[in-house]
This record gives sequence, structure tokens and C-alpha cells, in this order.
Amino acid sequence: MTASLALRAITAEQHRSWIAGRSSVSFLQLPEWGEVKAGWRHESLGWFRGSRLVGAGLVLYRPVPRLPQRSLAYLPEGPDIDWLGAEHPDVVIQDWLAPLLAHARARGAFQVKMGPPVALRRWESGTVKAALAARADDPRAPDRLSAVPADETSTAAAALVQRLRSLGWSRESTGGAGFGDVQPRYVFQLPLADRTLDDVLSGFNQLWRRNIRKAEKAGVVVTRGERADLAAFHPVYVETAARDHFTPRALSYFERMWDALNAHEEHLRLYLAHRNDHVAAATLMVVVGDHAWYSYGASTTADRDVRPSNALQWRMIGDAHALGCRTYDLRGIADTLDPAHHLHGLVQFKVGTGGYAQEYVGEWDMTLRSLWARGFRAYQARRG
Repeated sequence: MTASLALRAITAEQHRSWIAGRSSVSFLQLPEWGEVKAGWRHESLGWFRGSRLVGAGLVLYRPVPRLPQRSLAYLPEGPDIDWLGAEHPDVVIQDWLAPLLAHARARGAFQVKMGPPVALRRWESGTVKAALAARADDPRAPDRLSAVPADETSTAAAALVQRLRSLGWSRESTGGAGFGDVQPRYVFQLPLADRTLDDVLSGFNQLWRRNIRKAEKAGVVVTRGERADLAAFHPVYVETAARDHFTPRALSYFERMWDALNAHEEHLRLYLAHRNDHVAAATLMVVVGDHAWYSYGASTTADRDVRPSNALQWRMIGDAHALGCRTYDLRGIADTLDPAHHLHGLVQFKVGTGGYAQEYVGEWDMTLRSLWARGFRAYQARRG
């Protein structure tokens, strides 16, 4: 018989204390992240065995327009619980999730969406490079990374996927680009643990090393920015959005992100690449525990030939290494190997660092009130 778990709201300070005792938790699960998401309500939840806190999560509630008593409950890249039974082998996954669903229903949620931070498969950079080359040479070769045999597969994560399905949770298809989930299922990560920076640099491909040198010779200078420098980052970001065909966020979003993530501890950093007294490119990096994430990037078209983005990445990797981070996370990649795909270049860029591609188990949904869930999906579809 398993031990029962109790779930209840906890304070932001309790949540921060929990995260401080972990090696790392996704920055999307910081209690401060709720302050970033305007238009969403948020609360921190804690799982308890007796009086001991054994898990925590940030829940974002997206209200139905004009009907705030009904909402979508979303736990991005969370919650932070013992998903695979390593810490609490006598507790099954249903013991964690049943109280979450009951709590969300009591809060008026019609659907719960969560993103277990559990890695399913991994492909080393050499495997990805070989698959990219094979597809470029032969159109009959696999056009998806997911069709390539992985170097590592977690049987425990695969069992979790099956268990979630058996409990009634559903996972949507990632679609052609691999970005069907709200957060990316496929990411590219660079290991830093037990490596010198020379080790890391030697793992880059020749093009990456050449581009870092090219930026330096062209006079690109990378500096840390302050909150006020977000105003210099934002026009370059807007230019990038127009070039790459996505809708940019307002400057106020990044100011809110800065204020929230740096209110209690410095989680968010801004980097600026200058050339000839102007900003050629800029990036944002988030650090929680021993994990660093490349969060946002922007570059001018005029300066792309001097490779300021490579210079920025190298500076961020060096700073993450100096902070003792074990992983530098370049975030999402598409599940594509097709040279004709518009996200193919992004895959090539990140693979050049010599890290590994990783697939997570993805985002999962449980419908609590089907009529409300269908109505909300129809509303979202009309909004586009």
C-alpha cells in the first residue's frame, strides 16, 4: 500500500526554498514566472507526505474571457515531482496526479495541461550530423529525427508515457515542425559538467570555431546589459521577428520578465554584441541552479556576416560554465532533417556546438469539463 500524498497551496517563499534545494528546476516553474504571464492567475502547489514537502509546481490559470470562474490550468515544464519513482519508489504516478486534478477542478479548471520534465530519448551530435548528411544525399533517408534510432532511450520514461495514456491523459501530435506543444518537445543541450572551456570549444564544429574568430576579428564586442538596455535589445528583436515571420512581444513583456526573475535572485541576464557603436545582436539567458537556458535571441540583418550570434553564444556558454552550470540549453529544435524545411538551419546551427538532441515526453492534457474545453479550443481557433 502506497503512502498518501496531500496537495495544498504553498507560499512563493516555500516554493523558492524547495527549488533552492534542487539541482535545477525549469525557469518556467519558478514562482516568479507567474508574475511574467499577464492575463493569467497563478499559484504554487506543494505535495506533502505528512508534514514534509516532497514536490512542488507552479500552476498558471488562463481564464475564459468574461467567465473568470472557468480556466485552463497549465504547468509548463512541470510539476517538479518524482516522476520516475527514484526518490519515492512506494508512490505511484496516480498518487501525485489525482490530487492535482482534484485541486484544479475545485479551482474551476476545465482542463489541465502539464509538461513532465522527463527525457525520453537522446541523440548525440554525431548521430544527428550523420542523419542530416544522409537526408541531404538521399531523399529516401529519414526526414525526421524521431525516425532515427536514438543513442539513449529511457525505459522508465517510456513506461511513464504508457501509464499516462492508461490514466486517460492525452498528448497532441507535435505537427510537422516539432513545436506542436506549447513548450518544445525536442531541444538541443550542451554538457558542461567535468569539461574545461577548451574541451567545450574543441567539441564545436569547424564552422562554429571559425565564426567565433571571425566575430572577434571584425571587432564584435560582447557585454552584459542592465534593465535599461532592454530598450536597445527590443528594436533588434522586432527586426528579427519581421525577418523570421513571428509576432514579437512588447518591450513591457521583457521588462516584466527582468523585474520578476531578478526580484529575489539573478536568474535573467542580457547580453549585447556591439559593432561600430551599434547593437548587432542581443540575447537573453536564464539560469536556475546548475542549468542555463538560451531564452531569446535577436540579430540585425546588416551584421549577420560578422557572426555576432556565435560570439554571444560563446560568451553565454563561458559565463554558464563559470557559474558552475552542468548544462547549457539551446532550447527548441524542430523534428526535421529535411534541407527544404524552414527550420532546418536552426537544427544545423545548434548541432554545431557538439552537444546532443533530447526528446522529452511532451505535454499532456486531461479534460475535466469537456463542454468548456471544446468551447475554449473553438475560441482559440477563431483567434488564430
